Amino acid sequence: MGGQTLVTGVIGSDTHIVGNRILNIGLEKAGYQIVALGALTPAEEFVDAAIETAADAILVSSLYGQGELDCRGFRDLCVEAGIGDILLYIGGNLVVGKQSWESVEQRFLDMGFDRAFPPGTRPEDVVAALEADFARRGAGGRGD
Repeated sequence: MGGQTLVTGVIGSDTHIVGNRILNIGLEKAGYQIVALGALTPAEEFVDAAIETAADAILVSSLYGQGELDCRGFRDLCVEAGIGDILLYIGGNLVVGKQSWESVEQRFLDMGFDRAFPPGTRPEDVVAALEADFARRGAGGRGD
């Protein structure tokens, strides 16, 4: 599979880029076109890049524990920009303190993300999720 365009980056004031780079390498090997925004990326830049590149999905990384704050309203930004149906993933160390993954995951799903991945998720697990979600949505990726 693959071939779809994915916008990736590290949101907010987070500078932890290594995991995001490893993910990008795995996604490229799986045949995806990557638009890598790097670190310190505001939510608006993810949305702008997705529009400019006609991306099929946005994959947000956060490792410094502030993902919940940085991602509030992310889906709303997508809706306001006319890409409310874009596939939206998040992964990393998303909250401060020790919390059950199930509660963290549910919080991000409630925020409008299609999937949330815990720290240590392997790129092949993200590829498998993308393949399943794109297959479910149809060839266009956005449910069209």
